[in-house]
Amino acid sequence: MIVIGEKLNTSIDVIREAVQNSDIETIKGIALSQARAGADYIDVNCGTFVDREPELLMWMTEILVEYTDKPLCIDSPNPQAIEAALKVCGNGKPIINSITGQRQRYNSILPLILDYGTSVIGLCMNDDGIPDSVDARVSVAERLVEDLVRDGVDYEDIFIDPMVQPMATDQSSGQMTLKTIAGIKERLPGIKTICGLSNISFGLPERSSVNKAFLVLAINAGLDAAILDPTDHGIVSLAYAAKLMSSQDDYCLGYLESIRKLNGR
Repeated sequence: MIVIGEKLNTSIDVIREAVQNSDIETIKGIALSQARAGADYIDVNCGTFVDREPELLMWMTEILVEYTDKPLCIDSPNPQAIEAALKVCGNGKPIINSITGQRQRYNSILPLILDYGTSVIGLCMNDDGIPDSVDARVSVAERLVEDLVRDGVDYEDIFIDPMVQPMATDQSSGQMTLKTIAGIKERLPGIKTICGLSNISFGLPERSSVNKAFLVLAINAGLDAAILDPTDHGIVSLAYAAKLMSSQDDYCLGYLESIRKLNGR
């Protein structure tokens, strides 16, 4: 299970204030707390600072490269901001979050994947928007993967996001996502699936409980990676336990290794 820490996002008040105040210690502390809690990658997002996003995303990336050894997930639709961050990005192969089937976005992000040798998250959407059926979403994923591979991106570097939408606004969205994950795994063997976990609980109380319940179901459906809050008590060990219980962890090795890492922090 690949865990991507979600907490360095300027849509979160404490992060927005830290970026506004050039508060390196807060950025550093939250990054390290996610790493200690079991994050494999750190997601970094400055999207609320639209006019200054390239400058500030580079600034945050430089801090993370200096103070952590985790690879980064560069989270922006802005190719200029992504490239600014990639220019200073170290600590292993980064992930670009994200590309879509929308032609303009595809054509602007693809060169960055190829030039910097990154992995990439592909969203199940195209110029017609987010499809409203499982089959249509999987078809968009198939076309996106086909295009990426044709254009030189390695199959193993592609993650597909089924587009989790809040249960508070659409009670069918959970099942839609789970069935889309299963459909992607069936029709694109070996492709990795990923989701932004906390989207499912947006607008609901006791969000942690909803997130954890959905994570278990999503892993059973075939989820390989999640953007989540690794400091939410027990969620990382729960992810590995769910992988184990869904027969996706040979000889329990992933679970045992995760427990060793968490107990050693």
